[in-house]
Amino acid sequence: MPAYYSQPAAANYSTPPAHSQKQRGYRICDQCGQVETPVARFRLCGGCMVTQYCSQECQKVHWPHHKTICQHTTSQIASIKQQAVGGFSNDENIAKNLRKFCSAHTSLLCWVGFQALQLKRVPSNIRQHVLVIDLAPHSHPEGHRRFSVVSTRIVKRSYIGDPLILADIQRRDDRCRHNGGIGALVVLVQCAGISQVMPIEVDPPSKIAWDTREDWASVLHHFVESGRTDFQPISTTARGVYYG
Repeated sequence: MPAYYSQPAAANYSTPPAHSQKQRGYRICDQCGQVETPVARFRLCGGCMVTQYCSQECQKVHWPHHKTICQHTTSQIASIKQQAVGGFSNDENIAKNLRKFCSAHTSLLCWVGFQALQLKRVPSNIRQHVLVIDLAPHSHPEGHRRFSVVSTRIVKRSYIGDPLILADIQRRDDRCRHNGGIGALVVLVQCAGISQVMPIEVDPPSKIAWDTREDWASVLHHFVESGRTDFQPISTTARGVYYG
């Protein structure tokens, strides 16, 4: 029997904001952990176009740690481009739009992964499992809206076979635990054989006020299909219910 909830999972679930505003997802500097704000906009690494930094200084400091995975990712992107030039596939556009999709929906994907792995009840799941989201491409003027959710599934971390990516996840795991968190939540978004790995460092469940929800899959479908990037999860505290 499906769970019943008296509150929707997110702010404006049924009604989009009155003012149409293009938003970016929740971003964290990969060096210092600072959270992006509308005033302080972050920069993406020019090589891999995935890792983000709050400043050029943080990017320089982090380079020795990021260099290996960045060059690995860049070589994969170059290989995809080479195939595209040869006319064998449209993988280059899929790879580029996947990055836009993950960037636009970062806060949603973080919440979905937290719920899917039941981290509030079983924090140790973060070390063993990965949430896989399978997408299908379709036409749309905006890059982040060129996908539909086909399915979701939870797999073992061994599903990710690339040793360099696993090493980068482990580095984030260690850093997160050193800072008091429970580790790196891994969400793997894939489409037509192209994948985007999202390691998200997670605070202890005691510091996360999000309600536990079992309707996370339908929430994911709802926001992706509508193209909404204003996801704000519900939290119930002693002071009342709030979103964000």
